[in-house]
This record gives sequence, C-alpha cells and structure tokens, in this order.
Amino acid sequence: MLQTVRAPISHPIKIADLRPTQMTVGLREVEARRERMKEKLKANGEKSLRKNVIPVVQGPKNRYYIIDHHHLCHALLGMDIDEVSVTVVLNLSRLDKQAFWVYLDNTGLVHPFDADGKRCDYKDIPKSVKDMKDDPYRSLAGMLRRMGGFAKDTTPFSEFLWADFLRRRIEKDDVKNDFDVALEKALKLAKSRDADFLPGWCGPLDDSDV
Repeated sequence: MLQTVRAPISHPIKIADLRPTQMTVGLREVEARRERMKEKLKANGEKSLRKNVIPVVQGPKNRYYIIDHHHLCHALLGMDIDEVSVTVVLNLSRLDKQAFWVYLDNTGLVHPFDADGKRCDYKDIPKSVKDMKDDPYRSLAGMLRRMGGFAKDTTPFSEFLWADFLRRRIEKDDVKNDFDVALEKALKLAKSRDADFLPGWCGPLDDSDV
C-alpha cells in the first residue's frame, strides 16, 4: 500500500543528493531567483532559507525527487548553499523504477521534455540539479508571468506549457539575442485568443464572453 506522508515534517538534505523530475530550467530565471534570495538573506539572514521547504517524493532506493522549486535549488547551488530543508509529501520507495516513473507521469509530477520541447525517456532526466539544461523559453515564460502576462496556476508544470506555446511562435535567436523584444512579443501573444486554453490565461474578454 502506498503511503502518503501528511505531517509537514521537514529535515535538511544536501542539494546534490536531490533528484530532479524535469530536464530543464530557465537559467535566466535561476539568476533572477538567486538575486532575490541574496536580497532576502541580506535583509533577514538565514531565516529566509528556513522558509523555503522543498517538497519531495521518496522513490526507489530511498532517493528524494524534487517536485517543485527546481529553480530555487539551482539558484542556491550558485550561492554556495549546499543544503535545503525538504518535506516528503509522498512515499513511493516500495515501487520499482519503471512503476515509479509511470506513477509520477500519470499524476503530473514529472516533466520529461528537453530544451527543444521534445519528450524523452525517463532515463534521460538528469540525476542532479546541477546537470539540468537551460531552456530559454522557460525563462521567457517566468518573466512573462511576473509581468502579468498570465496568472500563477496550480496546473502542474504550467509555466512549461506557456514555454512550449512561446517556443512555437517566437524564434530562439530572438529569445537569446534580444530578450526584451521577445518578451514584448510574448506579452502580445499571451493576451491573444491563441493562448486562451493555457492555465492562468487572463487575456481581454469581448462582449460575447459576458
């Protein structure tokens, strides 16, 4: 029988020992998180770190798999902070590897897509946070949300859905070479009817929608 851990009990663990459940991060987004964390640490000291508890799933061989805050973990590594507090929200340690990944996939807890938006095998998911690849469209989606292009949503990997939407409409060279211009394009796209199926869409409504 699968065990769900309900009590919000946390304990420290090395970031290097955590396993990702996605293949990419947006490195520009990571850097933004890092700068914000530096400001919080300067203002509030180490208690800023204690507020960030990383939710994990306990998997085969009792390894811990991050199911949220990948960008934060990556950012902390770049600050020479090698330990975070985690809380086990689901214990799947009794499953074999294949059953474990299938369960995560069918419950929206894994995102096995590479930096080109291509679905990959579970074995291709990096074994450590530091080995995750950069997806510039994930950074674009993250900045778009902070600008009000769409609302924060509980849909799993919602910002990756937006990243994939933008990937199909904005050239990669534009994102890499002129991020601000790409962001302007992204904001226009986010308010369009083309994006109304995406989680957190908050585009304008016309009279027919009322």
